[in-house]
Amino acid sequence: MATVGVLVYDDVQSLDVTGPMDVFAAANARASGRAPVYALCTIGRDATPVRTEGRVTIVPDTTLAHAPELDTLVIPGGAGSRVVNADPVLLDWIRERAASARRVVSVCTGLYILAATGLVDGRRVTTHWAHAADAQARYPGVRIEADHLFLRDGRFHTSGGLTAGLDLALSLVEEDHGAAVALAVARELVMYMKRPGNQAQFSAPLDAQTRGSGRLRALVDWLLDHLDEDLGVERLADRMAMSPRHFSRLFADTFDATPARYVERLRLERACVLLTSGTLAIDRVAATVGFASADAFRRAFRVRYGASPNEYRERFGR
Repeated sequence: MATVGVLVYDDVQSLDVTGPMDVFAAANARASGRAPVYALCTIGRDATPVRTEGRVTIVPDTTLAHAPELDTLVIPGGAGSRVVNADPVLLDWIRERAASARRVVSVCTGLYILAATGLVDGRRVTTHWAHAADAQARYPGVRIEADHLFLRDGRFHTSGGLTAGLDLALSLVEEDHGAAVALAVARELVMYMKRPGNQAQFSAPLDAQTRGSGRLRALVDWLLDHLDEDLGVERLADRMAMSPRHFSRLFADTFDATPARYVERLRLERACVLLTSGTLAIDRVAATVGFASADAFRRAFRVRYGASPNEYRERFGR
C-alpha cells in the first residue's frame, strides 16, 4: 500500500488538501481487489489543529516528527504557503523526505514551499496563474510555465490553481493503476472530464468571462455555437456593427489575440473535448469545429498541444 501524506498548516487552502485526498480515497474503492491501495494521512508541524483559509479546522493525523515513510508527499497551497515557506524546520523535513519518497507534489501555491527547498531549481513547474509572476520573481531558479494544469519533471509534480490539484491527483492514480480506474474515479467525483496536464488553466470561454464585457463577451458565447461556420473578421465585425479594422483592434486589446487566433483556440479546445469523450473520426472532428481540412486541423493541433489528434486521443481518451 502506498502512503500519501498531505501537509497541513494555518491558512492552507481547504480544497488543496481535501481534493487530492478525495481522489486517492475514491481510487481505494475503484482499484481491483478489496484492500485499499493508498493509505492517507495529514501531517502537521506538530499536533496543534490548523485553521484553513476557509475557517475549517483540521486536526493533523500525525506530525513531522512521527510521519510514516511516504510514497507521495503532497504540499498544498493557500495564503499560509507564503509564511511557512520561511520555516527552516519544515523545509529541512521536506528535503529529507523528498530523498526517499517516490514523488513530491505541490498543489497551487504549494509551489512557494517546494521552491523554497531548492529541490526544483532548474525544473519545469507550474502554480496558480495569478501567482506565477510573483513566484518566479521570488524563486528565479525554477522554470514556471503558468499555462498548464499540471506538470511533471522527474519525481516532482506541480499543479495550477485549486481544482487543477484534482486533475493532477487523477493523473497520479492513472499512473499507478491505469486509465480505467482513473476514469472511474473521475465519474464518481463528477469531474467534467479527465483533463490533460498541458491544457491551459484558463479555457478560452472562461478567459472571455474574465476579460470581456458586454457585447464582446456575448460574441464569444455566439462563437461557441457557430464554430463550424465561416468566422472571418468581416463577418464578426459585421455582427458587432463595426468596421473590420476597429473590431480587430478592440478584440486584440481585450483578449490579447487576433480574432483568427482566438477562434482557432476555441476550435482546438472544443476538439480536445470531442477527441477525449468519443470516437468521432478525425476528419469529422475537424469539420465539426470548423477547420477547412483534416490536414489543417492536424497542423494547428500539433502546434498548440505538441501531439497529433490521434496521439492526444490515445493518451487522454476514455
